Amino acid sequence: MKLYNSKYYHRDLSWLRFNHRVLQEVSDKRNPLYERIKFLAIFSSNLDEFFRVRVSDIRQIKNIEKPLRKKLITKPNKVLKEIKKQVHIQQEEFGKIFKEEIIPDLKKENIFLIDYHEFSEEQQRIANTYFETVLKELLNLDSSFHTNPDSIFVENEASYLTTLSGETLQLVKIPDSEPRFFSFPSENGKHYITFIDDILKYGLGKIHPDDNVRYYALKISRDAELYIEDEFSGDLMKKIKDALPKRDKGQPTRVLIDKRMPEHLQEIIKDALDIFNADLVLGGRHHNFKDFFSFPNPTDTDLSFKELKPIPHPVLSKTNNIFETIDHNDQLLHYPYQQFQPVIDLVETAAEDPNVTTIKMTLYRLADESRLNTAIAKAAKNGKEVIVFIEVKARFDEDNNMKWGSIFKENGATVIYSYPDIKVHSKILYIERNVDGKKKRYAYISTGNFNEKTAKLYTDYALLTSHKKITKDLNKVFMVLQGVTIMPKTKRLLVSPYTTRASLEKLVNKEIENAENGEDASIILKMNSLQDKSMIKLLYRANNAGVKIQLIVRGICSLVPGIKNQSEHIEVISILDRFLEHGRVYIFGNNGEEKMYIGSADWMTRNLSHRIEVLTPILDKDIHKTLKDLIDIQLSDNVKARIIDADQKNTYLKNSKKEVRAQYATYAYFKQ
Repeated sequence: MKLYNSKYYHRDLSWLRFNHRVLQEVSDKRNPLYERIKFLAIFSSNLDEFFRVRVSDIRQIKNIEKPLRKKLITKPNKVLKEIKKQVHIQQEEFGKIFKEEIIPDLKKENIFLIDYHEFSEEQQRIANTYFETVLKELLNLDSSFHTNPDSIFVENEASYLTTLSGETLQLVKIPDSEPRFFSFPSENGKHYITFIDDILKYGLGKIHPDDNVRYYALKISRDAELYIEDEFSGDLMKKIKDALPKRDKGQPTRVLIDKRMPEHLQEIIKDALDIFNADLVLGGRHHNFKDFFSFPNPTDTDLSFKELKPIPHPVLSKTNNIFETIDHNDQLLHYPYQQFQPVIDLVETAAEDPNVTTIKMTLYRLADESRLNTAIAKAAKNGKEVIVFIEVKARFDEDNNMKWGSIFKENGATVIYSYPDIKVHSKILYIERNVDGKKKRYAYISTGNFNEKTAKLYTDYALLTSHKKITKDLNKVFMVLQGVTIMPKTKRLLVSPYTTRASLEKLVNKEIENAENGEDASIILKMNSLQDKSMIKLLYRANNAGVKIQLIVRGICSLVPGIKNQSEHIEVISILDRFLEHGRVYIFGNNGEEKMYIGSADWMTRNLSHRIEVLTPILDKDIHKTLKDLIDIQLSDNVKARIIDADQKNTYLKNSKKEVRAQYATYAYFKQ
């Protein structure tokens, strides 16, 4: 039984097809060698999170009573079985690419990744010295032998080596305080690198009481859910804080082992960790390939992407008064092609401007160290009314978000933390100024987080405006977040979970009506994920009415294109390149009077119905044209775009036209 059909592709299988697109980047020799190696790391890191989050969710669904379970997911056991099958196929492809493409290409650069069997006598001496003087001190070898395996605990996402000594299980954690890779001295222009795993295998083998002992790699991914029993009573933030240490002790969702591990040892591991065959995933001799983010380059050759330096904003980088500039015209920012600096300038200016009375913003994922965050704290310290909503439930960023929340609070800001049963995912900033005795409002509405680090890696759009209706609407959103009102009665902004779904449905239905009346009808949607079945059904209806539909979907796509009388007029592409496509742009033809929105919400059920999201219309004609130009560039990509077809084969889009690589063409667009 297929877990997808002619109407809907299963969201988790579709996510795996997205990660396959990441794997394709490893083989794509248009990418520099060390960027291909980074894509290995991204693939591995993505898969770790997938097992910690999605697989654990499916397993929890298995424990729910059948009637409710059917509403949540069809046949969870079959889903898990198919996931394991697809992951195995990808792991095999991963291993083949690494062995047959990456390793030979490293050798062409005189970089040799060797294991302990290949150590020369001099390398053996160096490895032994490093083991005896550094690594051995970090290992608690006395406690690595377990006569009672039931008492062992394997840390989440840590790398281990394991073997049997007679019937005693030995489990050695690879130290994470040392770099994962060790570089030997170069010889005759040749550079030799090894995993520290291999230095450990070499050293442990020499001191192990058994001859010819073999060590095998082991790694566990654990359930990342916090399992807050009751979000509606008590102190939710304290409950989250108390639950965080338990995350690393969660139920195993994947146990990755060296596929050469003997069955007898596998059985002992399964008993010790209380897992089943379904939990075991067979891999290679080394795990945690996400450590390849820091793979050393010992050569003098630059083997990475040439820097694309963010371009100064043509208007905001030259202004002496950012507020007056926004008063004059709306401003569009597009990271990472343009600098994030104007956002920092805006908040730093607001912190010092005596006319600024109020700053309100939502924060989802905060940078560790940040001028922007420092400016927020300074604004509060300077006596501004600063109201910050921090989403503590932003998975894996909880600690950092709470840290900055405390700093803001210490400086006098009002800090509001997560609400029960809903996430605040919007990326919004609101500022009030007194100008000539009158209140003046300013709004910043973005598709991406207030995070200087990710602004260099993710492609996002942001609108700066003083438009009266938009800024008034945005304040209404904050009034809801502050608990002053229950529902934001907005006129221009689309706000989830209140008006976004109904508004988008209305926009699609208008295109259907136009098509049925013989008028021009088109829909262009750019998003991260498309999963909501209700919205997909509506797009199918639009297709059957004759609406031309073009979709740019980076990740999950549950819509099945190319099916007669359902989706034959729907084209779907996905673009993967050096930057992570993260912006959302929604364009509706409206019979020649296009309507366009940008914002934080994907077309997933969670974004439309279970999160607070904000989409803003684009009213400025120049910005509208710029965004349309940028979307046209993406739709023209024939280098990094993949066709999403009914089987999600990830075929590269190729045609006879001049090559267009959207991300580079976008950079050139802004440079001009």
